[in-house]
Amino acid sequence: MQKITLIATIGLFILTQSQNMKPVDEGSAVKFRIKNFGGTVIGSFKGLNGTMHFNPADLSSASFDVTVDVNTINTGINMRNNDLKEEKYFDVKNFPKIRLVSSKITKAKDGVNSFEFTGELTIKGTKKTIQFPFTTSQANGGTMFKAEFPLNRRDFNVGGSSISLSDNLTVSLAVLGK
Repeated sequence: MQKITLIATIGLFILTQSQNMKPVDEGSAVKFRIKNFGGTVIGSFKGLNGTMHFNPADLSSASFDVTVDVNTINTGINMRNNDLKEEKYFDVKNFPKIRLVSSKITKAKDGVNSFEFTGELTIKGTKKTIQFPFTTSQANGGTMFKAEFPLNRRDFNVGGSSISLSDNLTVSLAVLGK
């Protein structure tokens, strides 16, 4: 009887821990792709922080409140990285974080580990409700959350009226929660 109680306690502890996670940089990738002067610029952010509560058996209790540090922007070209930190683009002096906060997580119609995120994305002080599909899998001792979705940079006042820069970009997330 004591063995069963111990196993049940350990199982409950593991289950509880897997529901309350923090995003970690190691093993994660927060990337974007955008057309600029006819070519494609690929960039990334680090500095993940926040909380993630996720239990696929109880999506009503699921919540995400995650930020990235805009100062970590990396496009592979330091001069461009510095330009993107300026007021015209991300204005990191006044808005050092990009924040994503869920309002609802639902099961997607297709796939066992497929879900739908609804929530607010805040970039450069502008909040917009966004929705996108995501998947989950077990990885590196935690849960990997993967998504890809389009954004319009002008919705968030990023890049002004630049005609060389596409309005639309693609965000790719592979966020490891532990």
